[in-house]
Amino acid sequence: MPKLTFIGHAAFLLEDDQGNAVAIDPFVEHNPATTLTAREIKAGTILLTHAHNDHVGDTVEIAQNNDAKVICVVELGDWLEGKGVRDVVGANHGGTVEFPGGTVKFVPAWHSSSFTLEDGSAVAPGVPAGLVVRFGGTTYYFAGDTALFGDMRLIGEEGIDVAILPIGDHFTMGPADAARAAELVGAGTVIPCHYNTFPPIRQDPEAFRAAVAKRAPGTEVVVLAPGETYGG
Repeated sequence: MPKLTFIGHAAFLLEDDQGNAVAIDPFVEHNPATTLTAREIKAGTILLTHAHNDHVGDTVEIAQNNDAKVICVVELGDWLEGKGVRDVVGANHGGTVEFPGGTVKFVPAWHSSSFTLEDGSAVAPGVPAGLVVRFGGTTYYFAGDTALFGDMRLIGEEGIDVAILPIGDHFTMGPADAARAAELVGAGTVIPCHYNTFPPIRQDPEAFRAAVAKRAPGTEVVVLAPGETYGG
């Protein structure tokens, strides 16, 4: 199984034994949940779920430092090209894109999607998405920021091994709805994210674990602290 490292908040790094590395939603420099810097992130591929600042994060710098390919929704990709990212592949819900070591399929997410500029104004490039990532023989579902929705059951039919679900509430699902999502997706392992980074999303991951035990008793909940890994 590939190594999945939790950078913090909703940022992750996937690495296989062939030297391929994939950064997902690389929010690093202004992420209070990590001590890493953008320059320390080494990845040949960057996958983005949506345009919010705490998900796009340091994509431009990391892409330029690593000559990385960025794969995201079309409109967000066009905007990133305008910011100097050289290798962008735009896709949309239902589409699958290959990258070194694997593929990503874009699936729906219920959320908003905009990027706030330094002057406080916002641009709204594209729609949010979840990501079904097949990498190193393992299938991951990065739900991104989302509410609970019934078609998560269809996403589960992709054969998800590891589901990464937000539990923070306020902006996304909370623990109770995320436990229902775990039931619908039916993954063997669920990893919570997008919680305890900022005051509005304070949550106890053990409450989520207990809720999953009731809704989906066959699912293992793995709680990662920033910097910890799963698999590998």
